Order: sequence, then C-alpha cells, then structure tokens
Amino acid sequence: MKIAIIGTGNLGKSIAKGLITNNAITTLYLTKRNLEDIQDLDGYKNIILTTDNIEAVKNSDILIFAIQPRHFDKILNDLKPYLTEKHVLISTITGFLIPQIEAIVGTDQFIIRAMPNTAIAVGKSMTCMCSNEKGAKRIQIAEAIFNRLGHTLAIPESQMQAATVVCASGIAFWMRLIRATTQAAIQLGFDAKEAQELAMYTSEGAANLLITNGNHPEEEIDRVTTPKGCTIEGLNEMEHKGLSSSLIQGMVASFNKINNIKKEQI
Repeated sequence: MKIAIIGTGNLGKSIAKGLITNNAITTLYLTKRNLEDIQDLDGYKNIILTTDNIEAVKNSDILIFAIQPRHFDKILNDLKPYLTEKHVLISTITGFLIPQIEAIVGTDQFIIRAMPNTAIAVGKSMTCMCSNEKGAKRIQIAEAIFNRLGHTLAIPESQMQAATVVCASGIAFWMRLIRATTQAAIQLGFDAKEAQELAMYTSEGAANLLITNGNHPEEEIDRVTTPKGCTIEGLNEMEHKGLSSSLIQGMVASFNKINNIKKEQI
C-alpha cells in the first residue's frame, strides 16, 4: 500500500511504527513541520520523511490525517487540488465530521473516519470507524491498516461520540480500576511493583478470556465463584458499594459532557 501520514505526531508515529513492523506498506510518506521529531524513522526501507504534504499526496493512494483539528480545514483546502479518484482519505481527527470533510473536498471522495485509542502505541487499540457512502467501498482498507494495530469495529458516525467514551476515555477508566486493584494488593501485603504486576496481568487475562472464548463476562465469573466462597463475598460487597452503577454513571456523565462541548462549539 502507498500510504501517507499527514501530521506524524504521537498518534501518527504510532501508526507508522505499526505499519513498518507489520510490513504493510509499499511506500510510506511521513509529513511533519519539524522532521527532527521523527528522525528515528529515517533509514527504514521505503520510508520518506518530508515537510511537503503535496509531495506526499501525489505519491500515495491512502492518506491518513493525524493532525490537530484546528489545522485540518486549511490542510484539506491546500490539498484539494491534488486529490484524485484513487485517494482514500482516513481522518483520525476528533470532532471533525464527515459532512465537514465533504464540504471541503466534495462527496465524490472515499472518506473514512477512524478513532483509535492510546493503546495503538502497543498495537492493542480498539479503533472505531465510519465512512461516507462512497467510503464504504474502501473501509476494508482502513480495517486492514488498523487491525494491524489492534482491533476494529465499523459503526455509524452517530455512534462515534459514544465510542469515544467507551474506547478512548475507557482507557482512563480501566487504568483507574487497575490502580484500585493495585492499591488493594498493597494493602494485602504486596509491594507496589508486585501489586501492579498482579493487577495488570490479571486484567489482561480477564479480557483475553472473553476475546478467546467469546463468553459473556458472567459465564467467566461463574467459573471463579463457589458457594459461600471468597470471590462472591468480594463481588457482592463491591456491588453493595455501587461498583457497576458508579462505572455506568461515570461513562454516561462523560458522554453528556461530550454532547455539551459539541453544542458549545456549534
């Protein structure tokens, strides 16, 4: 694939590293105003570092935009004369809707929005994506790219804000749960390093059980709990204190905040 990443900041660099590691490119153009920040990617085969977005667009078929939202409008307008029917535009810009992109480049372009989370840096992102009507014909290309960096799910654009809470903000929510588990382990006698190790790998194991087995969480809980046992005692105490309801209410609060921010911007 001939790919260009327009704006190789933290997210763009993580995507680039994933593509390089998985040998998923024919050529890869990486653009940035200051190339010193990405010099460590120089020297890889078929990787071109440049400050010239137009050069990157002319020599690529797939354009991944990973820039700041405030710059996106201008960059799209600058690149519009160089876009052809072959180009697939993949935007990772939060809050910049497909109709806004179409208003600049037209409806006759393959347009896809992809929303990865910070776990993309370790190849474990949950990336949600949506497209315009024409882009639906090329969404498999975006899935092929981001599946190399974790897992993907195609959803309607109307659900992208909710997905931001579940997947992007969700990283922070899970970090807090792991932190709480770590604190409990310290109280139970482990040192801080051991406690975090126990919490991290137990969390990873729980998620992988569901991913591998495809079971409902309660099925896996039933495998661990025994009559009058310590596990059910702990679970019931957590529920009495509002574990599930607090998490649900927190996620709903985050979603409401996103909607309020969007209204303020309109």
